[in-house]
Amino acid sequence: MTTPDETARHSHSAESNAANGGEMLRAASDVIAARLTIMAEGLANPMQADMREMSLMGSEKVEALTASAHAMTDNLGDLAARVSQSALDEVAHAQQAAARIAAAGSPQAAATAHYDYAVAWWGRAAGQMLTLNTELLKAQADALAPIHSAAVANAARLKR
Repeated sequence: MTTPDETARHSHSAESNAANGGEMLRAASDVIAARLTIMAEGLANPMQADMREMSLMGSEKVEALTASAHAMTDNLGDLAARVSQSALDEVAHAQQAAARIAAAGSPQAAATAHYDYAVAWWGRAAGQMLTLNTELLKAQADALAPIHSAAVANAARLKR
């Protein structure tokens, strides 16, 4: 599980994700408008076409999407490892609970052992879900970052 500081940091990324998403969409619309103008001017006068900018239109997207996919792959790999470890840990908890229930000296002691396991499981499950949710927010932020960066940089560069 993540620490409370990590959880707070990951949760804060939800606000950043929303702000960055809006900024990215605004920048993307500015870039699209500027590049449509560049393409139209290139079609009207091919000898004066901005071939450098036209070539960037594809290569920048591939670069940003590759970085985004790499970030997502890394994060999802980490999440899969964490979920697998949580499942293994829970098997161990269940085995211990089963042993306590089986060794109980009375039906009441067995019920108490079962209840203790169920309450502890609920707490672990809630903590794991919070951890998973906050780590998914981090994965989203990491995947969005290279696309956001490229769009905002292009919008600034293409402003005329």
